[in-house]
Amino acid sequence: MPFNRVGNNLNTNRMKKVSLILTAVFITAMMETSCGGGGGNESASSNESASSNEVTSSNESTSFNEVTIGNQVWMAENLNVAKFRNGDPIPHAKTDDEWEKAGENEQPAWCYYENDPANGAKYGKLYNWYAVSDSRGLAPVGYHIPSDAEWTKLEDYLGSDAGTKMKSTSGWARNGNGTNSSGFNGLPGGGRSASGLFNGVGSGGNWWSSSEDEADDAWGRGLSCDSGNVFRDYYYKEVGFSVRCLRD
Repeated sequence: MPFNRVGNNLNTNRMKKVSLILTAVFITAMMETSCGGGGGNESASSNESASSNEVTSSNESTSFNEVTIGNQVWMAENLNVAKFRNGDPIPHAKTDDEWEKAGENEQPAWCYYENDPANGAKYGKLYNWYAVSDSRGLAPVGYHIPSDAEWTKLEDYLGSDAGTKMKSTSGWARNGNGTNSSGFNGLPGGGRSASGLFNGVGSGGNWWSSSEDEADDAWGRGLSCDSGNVFRDYYYKEVGFSVRCLRD
C-alpha cells in the first residue's frame, strides 16, 4: 500500500496500521455512495452555540479566528505558522527527500500541500507529528494542540452528523460540503505520506491530536466528502496533517 511507512518490514499487526494520508482517502476508496454533506443552508441546531472572534496571539503575531463550541474555544482556521512558540524556525521540508528524512530522524517539519504557497494561504500548513509534539511549542501562546480526549469532547457535543456540522460550506468534492453550523470550518486540505506523496485535497482533511497511540503512532481526526461522520484513527508520526489549536 502506498501510504505505509517506508523502509519497514511490517508484521501482520503493523500492516493494519497503514499510514494513509487521510481517513477520507480510505473511506472514499471503499464507498461508492454519493457524498452525504449538506449544501450549507442548515442553521446551528439547538444543542450548538457557536460564536467567533479574532484574536492576536501567535508565534508570529498573526491574527486567528476563533469559535466557541460548547465550553471549548477552537481556532476556526488551520494553523499556518513557521516558527515554534520560542521563535525557533520549524524546518520547511521543500522536497520529498527532506520530508522523508525528517520523519526517519524523528525531526519536526512542515510543508505546503504540493509545495504551493497558495495552498498554504487556503488550507494552512501540513505538519508531521514531531512538530506537534516538539517541546518548543507548535501552538501559539494561549493555545495548545488538542488531545484525543478533547477531540472526542467536541464530537460528543455536536452529536449526530458531527462531521457535517464541522465541514465548511464549500470546497468539498462530489457535493460533500457541510453546513458548518458549528463554526469549525473544516477544510479538505489533503495530506502528505511519510514518503512525500500528496493526496486528498478537496476530498478529505485530517488533523493531529497531541496524543500518542504507540511509539510510532499518534491519534488524529478525519473528515470526508463521503460522510457526515468524524473519523478517529492513528497514523504514523511521519505523516503530514493539518493542525487546529484549542484555547488553554
